[in-house]
Amino acid sequence: MAVLQILQEPNPILRMKSKDVEKVDHKLQTLMNEMLETMYQAPGIGLAAPQVGVLKRVIVIDLSKDEEKKNPLFFVNPKVVWKSEDIVSREEGCLSIPGHFAEVRRPNKCKVEYLDYHGKMKLLDAENLLATCIQHEIDHCNGVLFIDYLSKLKKDIIIKKLIKANREN
Repeated sequence: MAVLQILQEPNPILRMKSKDVEKVDHKLQTLMNEMLETMYQAPGIGLAAPQVGVLKRVIVIDLSKDEEKKNPLFFVNPKVVWKSEDIVSREEGCLSIPGHFAEVRRPNKCKVEYLDYHGKMKLLDAENLLATCIQHEIDHCNGVLFIDYLSKLKKDIIIKKLIKANREN
């Protein structure tokens, strides 16, 4: 399996809206497998297709710890159909914004409708870290990054640091 290149902010592809997937086929499953492998190697707990330059509404997530058995989740065309009013603040990071973390406020619970790895319609009740991760990755499919939830000053500082780091590499 190929490990894909993860795009970094300020790459314009990260700000584009993804298209819905027409059908889950072998080609899409290969993409999901490669995304999962890329995420594990990075390492991260979630990855959206736009982060690897593919403008499709596809995300992979695995919250298992290093010593635990892998528990990958695959979401095709994920859509939040309900969010709790219970808002929590959690530290978020992003493989497309390496080395930067910030507190982001999001609903602590959500229901997500999606197609699974085999193209079957599913509904998932997510809470805590899983709910945060799903919302973060769906944001990627909409061209939104976690830094967009920060003040303009904090966001600008992070972007300047990323641009400088990219120049130095």
